[in-house]
Amino acid sequence: MDVLYFAWVRERIGLPKEQVDTDAATVRDLVAELTAREERYAAAFADLSALRVALDQELSDFDASLAGVREVAFFPPMTGG
Repeated sequence: MDVLYFAWVRERIGLPKEQVDTDAATVRDLVAELTAREERYAAAFADLSALRVALDQELSDFDASLAGVREVAFFPPMTGG
């Protein structure tokens, strides 16, 4: 699946996007796999309350299933008007 990173998440990880082969059942499981990779992922995902996630461009939560998902995007909460 494609994993996209936006704003400071992208800056900490150093990539805007990557292709990830995973057996993760949920977003939370995917985050655990990524944080086990390298310190830069651990830094980016250190505080999940500071992150939002979208699955196939639909806002979701970290306990959501990844079954059939093609794209996961991580980004900080957005504000604006």
